[in-house]
This record gives sequence, structure tokens and C-alpha cells, in this order.
Amino acid sequence: MKVKDWMTENVIVLDEDDSVVKAMQVFKEHQIRRIPVVKDGKLVGIITDRDIKSTTPPKSFSMDMYETYYLISTLKLRDIMTPNPITVFPEDEIEKAAILMLEYKISGLPVVDEEKHVLGIITQTDIFKAFVSMSGAYFEGYKVMLSISSYSDLLKLIEILKKFNVPIGGLYNLICWKEEDCMEENCKREVILKLNVDEETYNQIKQELCENFEVYYFNLFKSL
Repeated sequence: MKVKDWMTENVIVLDEDDSVVKAMQVFKEHQIRRIPVVKDGKLVGIITDRDIKSTTPPKSFSMDMYETYYLISTLKLRDIMTPNPITVFPEDEIEKAAILMLEYKISGLPVVDEEKHVLGIITQTDIFKAFVSMSGAYFEGYKVMLSISSYSDLLKLIEILKKFNVPIGGLYNLICWKEEDCMEENCKREVILKLNVDEETYNQIKQELCENFEVYYFNLFKSL
């Protein structure tokens, strides 16, 4: 899955010479949490609602309302923005965006082209949406978790589904991964299946899987 498939396009951007007051108005009007900052149309920074809050003196600070407003009105976005933010390209895999957010403890990334023009933003929420879509969480079905240790195991699994005439449309997902701490090539792979079949077929598949694989659990997943 590509970043371009999940990012928000046509995002609001502000110029580095725009005032902090203008940014405050944009945040309030559009109910957003981050705004890319540009110079000559190219990304140079990013500002978040947290940056805006940090410009307001604490209540314990002895400054009246007019002094506070004057102080904030003199600030430009270049004064408080995070410069040179981490970015991704629209053709990057969504996994790259997720890893960057985790490693740098950030919740959103500007999406740019080679010339650093802003094309969109991808956020943690977008990553969650992609995961939900991939997991088939919105669909009711029988969920199975088991392990395989070879390609022949994977072929055997497919043959069992074929044996009981599970249509391709009845296979909501098939996710396979290796544990991070297992570095050997013969490590077991965990597999999760989600099937849309009738109860009788499910019970037959369940019995067959238990006879051929190490099965961790079966579960009837109901849509939310």
C-alpha cells in the first residue's frame, strides 16, 4: 500500500512569514492539528497546535492580556515552526511512514514531491485506517491463527481452503509474519486467516487445520 492511497490531499499550508495569530485562526476554524509551512511554495517547516500553545505565557506569568496579544502578534511562523520536518513521498510504502512516526515519536508527516512541494499529509489515523482495512475488521467472519514453517505448509493451507471450496471473496485476509527476535530462516511464521463461510464449512476447515497445523485460536469475529 502506498502513502498516496491513504494521505489527505489538498492540505492547508501557510507561509513562513505568516503570523502566529493567523495560524491560531486556521487551527480553530479547520479543527486540524498540524500545518506545513512553506517558503516560495516549498516545504521548510511544520507547525502544530502544541507549538501554538507553547507561545502563550503560563497563567503564573505576570503579563496582561494586551501585552500577551502584542507578544504573539509579533511572532512569525518561522520563529516557532519545526524546520526541515521529516517527510515521505507519495510512492513510498505506508510501512515506511509508520516506521518513521514510531522512531521519531511524531503523529503526522508531510507528503512532498522531489521539489518539496506539499502534496498532502499522512497521520497516525491514516495508518490505523490502513491497518483496519487490511485486517478486514469491518467484516464478520471466522478468524484463525496458526503457524507454518515452510512453503509446503503454506501450499497445504491453500489446498485446505480449496478443498472446502472457499471462494476468493470468502477469504477476507491472509496475513503472515515472522517474529522480530527470530533470525533463523526456519523460524515459524504466524498466520492469521479471516473467512466468510457458513458454520458447517467452518467446522470442517477447523478440524482439518487442527490435524495439519499448530493452531493457536479460532474465533467468530463480529463487525463493530
